[in-house]
Amino acid sequence: MAATLLTAGRRLLSLTRANSRAGHAVVSSPQQLHTTGAAMQVNAGDFEKAKEQLKLLKTDPGNEVKLKLYALFKQATEGPCNAPKPGMMDFVNKAKWDAWKSLGSLSKDSAEETYVNLVSSLVPPESSRQIETSSTGSQHKYETLLVNTGNNITKIILNRPEKKNAITTKMYNEVIQALDEAGKDDSVLTVLTGNGDYYCSGNDLNNFANVSLDTKEKSARDGGVLLERFVSSFIDFPKPLIAVVNGPAVGISVTLLGLFDIVYATDRATFHAPFSQLGQSPEGCSSYTFPKIMGHSKASEVLLFNKKLTAVEACDLGLVTEVFPDSTFQNQVWAKINDYAQLPRQSLAFSKQMMRGVEKEKLHAVNSQECERLVERWTSDECMNAVLSFFQKKSNL
Repeated sequence: MAATLLTAGRRLLSLTRANSRAGHAVVSSPQQLHTTGAAMQVNAGDFEKAKEQLKLLKTDPGNEVKLKLYALFKQATEGPCNAPKPGMMDFVNKAKWDAWKSLGSLSKDSAEETYVNLVSSLVPPESSRQIETSSTGSQHKYETLLVNTGNNITKIILNRPEKKNAITTKMYNEVIQALDEAGKDDSVLTVLTGNGDYYCSGNDLNNFANVSLDTKEKSARDGGVLLERFVSSFIDFPKPLIAVVNGPAVGISVTLLGLFDIVYATDRATFHAPFSQLGQSPEGCSSYTFPKIMGHSKASEVLLFNKKLTAVEACDLGLVTEVFPDSTFQNQVWAKINDYAQLPRQSLAFSKQMMRGVEKEKLHAVNSQECERLVERWTSDECMNAVLSFFQKKSNL
């Protein structure tokens, strides 16, 4: 449970022996905790939002803060500590129990308020805005995305942070829908990014899990049709399209980058397209765009031989426009994008059309060929065995 609640903390195994011998971690008193951050009134929505904001925290805040977060969450949801005291040798659970117990009779409302204040002090404002949704209620329209429009920008945020934003069939369809709507709205440009530590970990291989020998050919054909529609929605997108790569990118989230107009990346990002490891072949028009962008031999390293690129390497090769330090990534990138969004909308759209329009027919032809090849790959024994091997390795971890 604690690992789910404290995404930033991972596990509390690094608590010092000094804290353990003292019988409790260094935790502020309830009165001190209640005054942490700016005083504010919170409601259930604020508390739920704070839980989502915590998933955006990229730096370890330290054991003391993690214990405070754990204790406040327990107090806010369950009230004063009612669990049996762990044994003295159970250092981790003992530290957590002591932190919760130290809050005494602090009310649930006060614990919620302090939890929200503490999370707000830890998460950068721009990161927090990633999880905001528009007043039109688009958060109810999509299950796997957060989509909002404001300040002339439509943001499409991949929103499966607990699964590293792996792409499911539903997410494919929702991205197609979101791009179609973004292309028709009044925004100047559109941004695609990820919620949490990952930009996107590629296809969710659980898409393969329920495919039987009897249905694999139909599933492959249906998957090919969906993939072609998905990639086409990027080829045909009429406005400037910007990727904000907030963490590692894998598979199709990498190969699609050649279809974006600008790609900004944190220096923590990596770019990996392990197609041959999974018995598959490139998609996203990368068999055409990557050699054009980075040259044939470098593209071969990435697409044939599974080379993982750092953000700096991807920038040197032309796949990424600019790399920013992770600590300032959100602030610097959104400052640039907000400036771009003030430019004349039609001028940008017409300029993109002239730059990209000449290649559209070629890109659609490549997309079609890649999808045909992938349908063959997905039904092959080589691919099925590679995917099964992946699941076996994963289950042994």
